[in-house]
Amino acid sequence: MKGEPTRPSGFIGSLNCAIEGILWAAKTQRHMLFHLVAAIVALIGALALDLSQHEFALLALAIILVLFAELVNTAIEAVVDLVSPDFHPLAERAKDVAAGAVLLASCGALILGYLAVSRHFFTAAADGSQNFMRSTGDLAVISVVVVVLLVILIKSRIGRGTPLHGGMPSGHAGVAFSIATSFAFANVGLLVIMLAWLLAALVAQSRVLLGVHNFAEIVAGSLLGILTTLFMHLVFH
Repeated sequence: MKGEPTRPSGFIGSLNCAIEGILWAAKTQRHMLFHLVAAIVALIGALALDLSQHEFALLALAIILVLFAELVNTAIEAVVDLVSPDFHPLAERAKDVAAGAVLLASCGALILGYLAVSRHFFTAAADGSQNFMRSTGDLAVISVVVVVLLVILIKSRIGRGTPLHGGMPSGHAGVAFSIATSFAFANVGLLVIMLAWLLAALVAQSRVLLGVHNFAEIVAGSLLGILTTLFMHLVFH
């Protein structure tokens, strides 16, 4: 039919369409532009740190993972806008899930990036110790991730509040007290440990004063962070 766009023919035509898609995403999507700039900075950092072949492979995988997820998210949003120009709850859910995929890919990329550069900044990784993943710092990071995942699971079952605002339990309190608990296992001195716990208590108090959480939600989040982190350190350290 006259006026209809012609489909690309051959490898070059398909390649041009793929490149056009990437360029359009970079031009119209602010997050895609941010990810591209971050990728450039990461690659320059890899040259400065003189990463090994395996380390660079992890970094490259992290970059590709995030860019791929952002492209898929952009494509899903475009299709949803096409088939549902007016508001529809399922259209909103489709966009939210696609954005969640990008967030998950970004978290995975952070882990891969950490593994790629850790030996340049942390002694346990630099000496190739078999206890690398069981050092205090690594267990602290893993504990925070586990606490966040538990908060998501509990909130998804209870169905109250939003991921970052309200609901049972308080994620902010859980993360704050998880970090404070990890300080108790680090060789940083009693004063620093007390300051970490004070900071965690202030974070929890601020959520109550802002009216985001009630006292029970704060207590539940705090206990979740403390008990989860204690378990991780006592069992795996």
